[in-house]
Parts: sequence; structure tokens; C-alpha cells
Amino acid sequence: MSEEPAPKSIPESSSSAVNGGRTIEECQDMIQRSLRNPTVKFLRQHLEKAGCGFGDKFIKAVHCNKKIAGGYVRGEGILVCSNHMNIQDEVNQVIIHELIHAYDECRAANLDWSNCAHHACSEIRAGHLSGDCHYKRELLRGYMKIRGHEQDCVRRRVMKSVIANPYCSAAAAKDAMEAVWDVCYNDTQPFDRAP
Repeated sequence: MSEEPAPKSIPESSSSAVNGGRTIEECQDMIQRSLRNPTVKFLRQHLEKAGCGFGDKFIKAVHCNKKIAGGYVRGEGILVCSNHMNIQDEVNQVIIHELIHAYDECRAANLDWSNCAHHACSEIRAGHLSGDCHYKRELLRGYMKIRGHEQDCVRRRVMKSVIANPYCSAAAAKDAMEAVWDVCYNDTQPFDRAP
């Protein structure tokens, strides 16, 4: 996920945006534009090929009380936190990242989000494959490392997400990430084998 996993439900409101974010209506328009993004289209096609297409309400804008960009919620879809979105690229990135989680959920019969290793594996894949850790995004976040930045970024963001999982302590998250790193970072089909 983009920063940390979404809680089972993220409180919604129709209030106006805060901290420079967007209203739910503005964000919903940005989500519609994201559906034309080539990477989003690619991921959507692969979800459909895997038998997990999604309807018009699978991705929706919500107002979030937590400081997160969005999340994937099993059985509900993707939630984009409108009040934390400012530009189209942010919305695109959240959707791409969360679609990778949705794809993992779709094709992995054994995926258990309460299992720290499973959660870490999906976060590793989403962080690595989504472009979340592209060097330009890292520079904008204030991380200036050039060599090895991508793996450091993925590790940092995986830890932040998995630690937020109520089933995972910091130590369990670190151990889980290290245990599955090589398979999940380098293998495009890691859930074909149970991590």
C-alpha cells in the first residue's frame, strides 16, 4: 500500500479538502483520469484475465482521518484518500500500488493479510513494481541517495506498512521482510509458492 494498510473502513465524509488536498468529488474525477493511465490499464487487464475484474465502485475517493494516501481493503476495493491527494500523479501512484495488492489477493489462494510474511511480500512487490521508489519521487521526499536508493526505499516503505498491521510487531515485520525479500523482490509470481 502507499504508506500503510487501510483499516477495515476509512471514515468517509463529504467535507472539503484539508491541508491542500482535494475534495472527494475532485479526487473521483482524478480517479477516472487514472483509469486511462497505461500502467493502470495494464494492471486492470491482468486482474480481469485472472478472473477478478472490478466494477465502477472498486476504486473510490474517501476522506481519511489517518495520514495515509489510500489502501486496498479486501472485499471492498481501493480507497484513495482525497484529502491527502494534490496532483494526478499521486492518485495514479496510489491506484497502481493498490492494484498490485488487489492482483496478489486475486491470484493467491493462500494470501493471508494477518500473516506478516504475506503482507510484507505484497508490500515488497507493490513498492518495487509500482514505481513508488523511483529516484525522482525519492528526491522529492528528501532522500538523496543515488546508488541503492530503490531497495532502501522499498524496505523503508514495507516496514512502515507492515508495522501498521495490528498482527505484526516491528520485530515480526522486520523478520518477515527479510525472510521473503529475495523471492518477493525478484520473482513475479511469488504467491505461487507459500512464503
